[in-house]
Amino acid sequence: MPAADLTLFSHVASRPEAELDLALASLLIAEPEYPQLDIPHYVDVLDQLGEKARRRLDEPPRNSAEADEPPLRRIARLLHDDLGFSGNADDYYDPRNSFLNEVLDRRTGIPISLAVVLLEVARRAGIQAHGVGFPGHFLVRTAVPSGTLFIDPFDGHIATPARLRELHARTTGVSRDPDPRVLEPTPKKQILVRMLNNLRGIYAAAADADRLRRILALIQLLTPTSTPSTPPRTFN
Repeated sequence: MPAADLTLFSHVASRPEAELDLALASLLIAEPEYPQLDIPHYVDVLDQLGEKARRRLDEPPRNSAEADEPPLRRIARLLHDDLGFSGNADDYYDPRNSFLNEVLDRRTGIPISLAVVLLEVARRAGIQAHGVGFPGHFLVRTAVPSGTLFIDPFDGHIATPARLRELHARTTGVSRDPDPRVLEPTPKKQILVRMLNNLRGIYAAAADADRLRRILALIQLLTPTSTPSTPPRTFN
């Protein structure tokens, strides 16, 4: 990977949590794969989606259910039901599912890349939300009057306690409530590491040495004290 690309990614990803531009960093991950990538265009796409979400939140509720619906759920419903963003269950391990430009173009991805879309659209609409590095299935959370609401970005639905137990059982083989620690907000830098680890697993399985080397260089920038080892076993 060219040193200039590494330097720019390092500069963007090393910003403090509140200043780290998750969308820009995600697009920089994709740029070496798409040398002609028009990053401002995709930032503009997110801006337009954010404006759609803001307008949706300003609309009066059509029924009592919508009146009680948390803003983040309304945004997730806009993205999934109205605009067609959904999980790619047919080709889950397609590397395009991990590149933000492809997710925005094709409107399909895996939980973590769809979570980035939801987080960035929500932020532009004035709604505070955080990623959740749940084992095997990335989630998005937001504060609501009753506590914390979790959204599954793969299908746009609320992740109820029963759904969280189901996801926990799928990953661990143990059917119980997950440890509350895995439901805490995940820092943006760790979101980027997790996205890169998904690509790392794909390229390692495909024995694609050049792409794997590029991904490892980015991971090393984000986690300089770690030592590269075998790819993570979970994918999300």
